[in-house]
Amino acid sequence: MTWAELTTFAAAMFTITNPIGNAALFMAMASERPEAERRRIAMICALASMVILVVVVWLGEEVLQFFGVSVAALQATGGLVIVLIGLSMLHANPSGVHTRDDERDDAKDRDSIAIVPLAMPIVAGPGTITTVIVTTHQFAGVANNIKISLVCVGAAVVVGISFVVAGSLSRALGVTGINILTRFMGLILVAIAIGMLAEGLKTLMPGLAG
Repeated sequence: MTWAELTTFAAAMFTITNPIGNAALFMAMASERPEAERRRIAMICALASMVILVVVVWLGEEVLQFFGVSVAALQATGGLVIVLIGLSMLHANPSGVHTRDDERDDAKDRDSIAIVPLAMPIVAGPGTITTVIVTTHQFAGVANNIKISLVCVGAAVVVGISFVVAGSLSRALGVTGINILTRFMGLILVAIAIGMLAEGLKTLMPGLAG
């Protein structure tokens, strides 16, 4: 795995975890909680997301094999899911595909929202997990898994920091600024997802490649 390929993967992870857009969502869920509690939730969410993604790096393909799902099928299906997430972001709805309105309302009343729904499925959701599994399949080997794991750790840390400073970030960027960035990342995400979907379909249906 070259540095260019690793950088591309890191950019994809940053885009799909959408730390800025999800920071606004975090504030919507936790705005009524004390600042100390919001900070604790952010740190627990980052740690949980980190654990989920690193486990996926090392065991994701084995889980697929257990259920008889090929990586190509996951690539095609995941590409479609990520397209939907990207389209949601293009409408300035950072996690509309991950969670429903009633689930977000329910989260406001929970004692802890760090693991569910923040870590899973908002940060480490189906699109993120698919991206990690497809990448580990394309770049097999222990050394590459370590590199991919480090990127996942970095992505989780960035999300955690964005949640910690979510209040200041929201005030600095405003709704318009956050929406502009969310739409831009949504556009990039759709482009990445279309490539993933095409690769999966070419593997499943080789006739499409010829």
